[in-house]
Amino acid sequence: MKLISLISGGIDSPVATYLMMRNGADIVGVYFDIRPFCDEKSLEKATKIVEKLEKIFNKKIKMYSVPHGNNLSVFAESCRKNLECVLCKRMMLRIGEKIAEIEKCDALLTGESLGQVASQTSENIYVISNAVKIPVLRPLIGFDKIEIEKIAKETGLYEISIIPCLPCSAVPKKPSTKAKLENVLNEEERIDINSLVEDSLRNAMVIDNKLGDY
Repeated sequence: MKLISLISGGIDSPVATYLMMRNGADIVGVYFDIRPFCDEKSLEKATKIVEKLEKIFNKKIKMYSVPHGNNLSVFAESCRKNLECVLCKRMMLRIGEKIAEIEKCDALLTGESLGQVASQTSENIYVISNAVKIPVLRPLIGFDKIEIEKIAKETGLYEISIIPCLPCSAVPKKPSTKAKLENVLNEEERIDINSLVEDSLRNAMVIDNKLGDY
């Protein structure tokens, strides 16, 4: 199985990626660069996480960096504030699906777990998944924070994930916990989704890791 892993500099997505690699999956990493809503340290952390996974499994991981800050700016200007996290994740999946077509991957992989944060509810996860036709794997869906951190610490990923960096400043104070698909689709009609996806892909870059070029 070959998967597109949406890798951030946090704790969850590296652990999800580790679990699937342990089960034999080949991984293509995709990092979404949300600057100016964060700093460059987030990208540095994500790159170090990929390098650590490469060393653990002695396997190279192709890694894309996709500019995503403009997408967030468009959502902030044109859409309801409380739905921005859902809109953001739907856009990430859409872009991931396009890269999956290019890389001939079978599914998308995320670090989402049910209820870990307010926006990760069953209702929101359903609406987010609806953005794509490709399967979305969530190996941490039933894990709690302690279980996830335990695996992160055992693998050496935790120390990288907790390196300080600025959190996403686009996160609304009160994100929707029960988004309705109809409402989200109405918000997306306010913007040109296809153009945003195309622009993101056009400006995506492949990051070379320590184990060599691709």
